[in-house]
Amino acid sequence: MGPLQGTTVLEIAGIGPGPFCAMLLADMGADVIRVDRAGQVMGGDPESPPADVLNRGRRSIGLDLKSPDGVEALLALVEQADVLMEGFRPGVTERLGIGPDDCLARNPKLVYGRMTGWGQEGPYAQAAGHDINYIALAGALEPIGRRGEAPIPPLNFVGDFGGGGMFLAFGIVCALLEAKSSGEGQVVDAAMVDGSAVLTTMFHAFRAMGIWNDERGTNLLDTGAHFYDVYETSDGKYVSIGSIEPQFYDQLLELSGLGADGDLPHQMDRDQWPAVKDRLAAIFTTKTRDEWCEIMEHTDVCFAPVLSLEEAPQHPHNVERGTFVERNGVVQPAPAPRFSRTEAEIQRPPSHAGQHTDEVLGQFGFDADRIAKLRESGAIA
Repeated sequence: MGPLQGTTVLEIAGIGPGPFCAMLLADMGADVIRVDRAGQVMGGDPESPPADVLNRGRRSIGLDLKSPDGVEALLALVEQADVLMEGFRPGVTERLGIGPDDCLARNPKLVYGRMTGWGQEGPYAQAAGHDINYIALAGALEPIGRRGEAPIPPLNFVGDFGGGGMFLAFGIVCALLEAKSSGEGQVVDAAMVDGSAVLTTMFHAFRAMGIWNDERGTNLLDTGAHFYDVYETSDGKYVSIGSIEPQFYDQLLELSGLGADGDLPHQMDRDQWPAVKDRLAAIFTTKTRDEWCEIMEHTDVCFAPVLSLEEAPQHPHNVERGTFVERNGVVQPAPAPRFSRTEAEIQRPPSHAGQHTDEVLGQFGFDADRIAKLRESGAIA
């Protein structure tokens, strides 16, 4: 099942965007083999999989990549793989002997995916960093927040996952598609600073068009507008409003009761946005979130309740679509997007580190004696 069925991916274990990319590929049907460090293999009951669903969908082998035998074992797998992906600092895999040149020499059709924060070159390339730093340098963090307040880090959605893992997955699939016609592999350099910058494209366009202010929290989409924001309700919960288009704004005025006063300024009078927002905020505090749902759900207000991680899987819309699923007692998002013919699905629960070492090596042609010698030398676990 899945459009990537028949594709073999080797994932050098990492954190954040790398595992997210591997999860996306596995959800789409790729056979993703996670290469964990031999020293981290602690065993575990296959009937009680780990709860870290970011690692779902793939098998795990334990290799010591500081051992020549472990490196050679990985390169033997590379010969039969379609993709290898890693998330080390630039130069690390080259020093280990598993860099792009080493791997492409063994398999010229290989797609070699690299996930870093800063990219393979540049003044910051060797510096440590995290999502917050990458989106800061990309210009993606500064605009997020309310007027007069500091920028608000949007969890690690923008850098790690949007600008990182998703761009790496996109790059890998693009390179796989190209390799089918050229017969040649290549390196995909996915940097979170680059991907995060691409995510800001529309706002660079808005600035060039003169419709975006650099002052945070004063624009159409950054909580500046009273008709594009979240509002607290009487029970301490929140609702979201996105009534941008005039016809949707008219419904907001009608259903909220704001339009009853008859003295409202024009919708796009920015100078009046703060005052109208105060009036709308006061209105929303008169009812509970559920009461506003009864009034505004299934209308063209552009409305939705603000749901918690616990609440979202229980909402009727998400239930009907199967947006969330439960596997091994863990509620988690279902694979997306959806396909009419090659349906994506969660292939397996998260694996314990090294759980499938013998199974995978056997599949790749390692006989029992070779596996025993590798284990004896400590190259595998």
